[in-house]
Parts: sequence; structure tokens; C-alpha cells
Amino acid sequence: MCEQYQSRAFGTKMPGAFCFLAGWVMLLASCARQDEPIHLQGEAQGTYYSITYFDPEGRDLQPQVDSLLQAFDQTASLWVEESLLRRVNSNKTDTVSPLFADLLQKSAAIRRHTDGSFDCRVGRIVQAWGFSFKQREELSTATLDSLMLYSHAAVWLDTLDDGTILLRKELPETELDFNAIAQGYSVDLLAGMMEQYGIENYLIDVGGEVRGRGGKPDGEPWTVGIEKPAADKYGGREIETAIALKNASVVTSGSYRKYYEKEGTRYSHTIDPATGRPVTHSLLSVSVVSSEAWYADAMATAFMVMGLEKALKFIADLPEDTDIQGAAFIYDSAGTNKTYYTPGFREKIKQ
Repeated sequence: MCEQYQSRAFGTKMPGAFCFLAGWVMLLASCARQDEPIHLQGEAQGTYYSITYFDPEGRDLQPQVDSLLQAFDQTASLWVEESLLRRVNSNKTDTVSPLFADLLQKSAAIRRHTDGSFDCRVGRIVQAWGFSFKQREELSTATLDSLMLYSHAAVWLDTLDDGTILLRKELPETELDFNAIAQGYSVDLLAGMMEQYGIENYLIDVGGEVRGRGGKPDGEPWTVGIEKPAADKYGGREIETAIALKNASVVTSGSYRKYYEKEGTRYSHTIDPATGRPVTHSLLSVSVVSSEAWYADAMATAFMVMGLEKALKFIADLPEDTDIQGAAFIYDSAGTNKTYYTPGFREKIKQ
């Protein structure tokens, strides 16, 4: 994302805190019993996590999971006051970790990939609209114009001879927000940890962002449900459809849970980086299936910014080797929810 993140002498690897803005994917997995499943649950990033895995050694990895998620919060959370992200944004430090740099580089790549529909430099704007850790402001046109200037200023990385990574800003007022990528990224970190322990069958769910490998002992893949958009933030949770998930991730971004209303108008938490304003189109939620959760996370947000027509054209124009295995769009049509599934997504639907 962040255009002009010119990485110097730092390798690029190619998924807001965090993307609590993402929609909800509900876990439906029920494990057939040949081996005993291990279930872990807890809280992280202001939401829940739930992990199911099969380990022939029967190891309880709860301490390792909690330690990893806590360390990640210390790097990328806007809700942890002394996190590295908060200190970078307030210009208390310009030295960043390799993990922070990787988040930034992935964000820069998705910004270029989506022609600016995804941009992590919108931190000040998201805060001003009240969708972060600060109270909503009354935004005049002049104020928004100033915030847009900060959100389009260049940010880049420099690596010193001793390996120290420095983040540079064209304007010190620019603030980063990894909400639309960090939660998916944390899911991938957990998946990598599981595989380091030799665990080949697992399902990881952090706040509805899901990644699964392998499946159940009977050979069945994991089953994950996609939530039906509710009429408002207080509505109950219902399942729109369910898909088989094997060696893939699925992330949903939606506009129907996080918003505020003023004078009869609903303002979505999804901010268009091109305008600095909440999106106003009819798209209610997007679910993206990809091999890695960080990418599915970022692309679901980008599609919510684009809207249905532009997102479908974007997908149609993608090269064959692009890592989008399928996408589901739920949108409002004259007061009625309608769905569009790409062929790849339709193939994964459980009958």
C-alpha cells in the first residue's frame, strides 16, 4: 500500500488494531473423532481467537499462541498505547522491526496492486471519523483536505549497514493503520508456528479471519460458514453459506457491523483512500479465499472500497497466477440482499 514506500536494501516478502473492521466468518468445524482434537481459545487484538488442531504428541500450545499474539500486538496494534505502531505514528521512534517492515511492504504492494483502493496511510482519517481509538471529529472540508495531504505523503524504509531498519516520512503528521492487514497477518503467523511444530491439520480463527490446513481425521476438509449481513450492528448472526476449506484462508470484510448514524445517514467504517470518506455503495460484505490470510484480508477490504462492479472487473482482469481462489459478494438491491459468487468460490460451497 503506502505508495512510495521505497525499500532500500531490505528484502520484500509478500496479508484493521486491527482489522476488527473485517466481517465475521463463523466457525462450523466439528471434528470426527479418530484422533483427539485440541481446542485453544482466548482473547487477542480486541477480539477472540479459536484454534483446533490434531497433534499426535498431544501438545498444548496455548502458552506459545498467547505469547505470539501478545508480541504481535506490541508491534502492530493501535490499541496498545506503547506499541511500535503507536510510537512510529507519534514520531517517538523511527526504528522498526523486520515484522513491522514486512507489514509495511505488503501494504505497499497491495496499494499498487489495487491502484490505491487499499492504503495504510489513512490512519489520521480513520481516527477523525471515529473508527479507531479516538473520538469522532466534526470534519470540515478544509480539515479533510489537510488529512488527505498527510495520507498521500511518501513513507519509505531505509536499512543501515548494521541491519537497523528505519522508517522515513515525507510529512511527520502521516500516521499508519494496519487494521486491514494485521489480523490476517497474525493468522498466518500462527499457521507458521503450527507448522514449525510439525502440525499438519489445523483450523485457526482470529476474530473471524480463518486459515485451515489439512482437515479432519476422516479426510473431510474443514467447514467454515460465511455470515449473512445483518440489518444493523445489533442483529443476530446467521449463516449465508458454508464452504470447504483446505490449505487456504477465508476472510470477510463487511460494512454492516461497524458504522455510525447521523441525521438518518449511515457512515461505514470502510474509508475510501481516494476521497477520505466512508464508502456509500450497496456492497454489504465481501469474502475472499486465498492461500494466505494477510492477502485475503487486504483484498476483502480493497473490494469493499471498490464496490461490486469495479471489484468484479478487477477479478476478471487478474492474471491466472493471482492468489484469489474465489470471492463472494453480498449486496443490497432495492432493499433485498443478493449474492454473487465467483466460479472458484462456488466450487467450494458445501452442498
